[in-house]
Amino acid sequence: MNLSLSETNEITIIKLEGSILGGPDASALKEAVHGLVEKKVKNFILDLKGVKNMNSSGLGMLMASHATIRNVGGHLKIAGASKKIENLFVITRLSNVFEIFPTVKKAVDSFSK
Repeated sequence: MNLSLSETNEITIIKLEGSILGGPDASALKEAVHGLVEKKVKNFILDLKGVKNMNSSGLGMLMASHATIRNVGGHLKIAGASKKIENLFVITRLSNVFEIFPTVKKAVDSFSK
């Protein structure tokens, strides 16, 4: 998994690419989120456009990030997930936990509503 960060309108976009399978990937995401939360960042978008595969460990690391961000009063939204990944959220009922948007732009716009 590759991870990169960018910011727009005081929203941090975490772009993930490749396969999200837990393990060392979980540590990288956890460290990134904790570092940003310590800097008082509260609004996040996970850009999953480049994610090809995700397993239960990958979902677990997204849930852990969600909990960390929620605990400081922040928000984590999902953007750009493929139909395959989006179906995984639906099947596991995590679509009831995460706000999911088709594009990063729509996710960014949702913060101003």
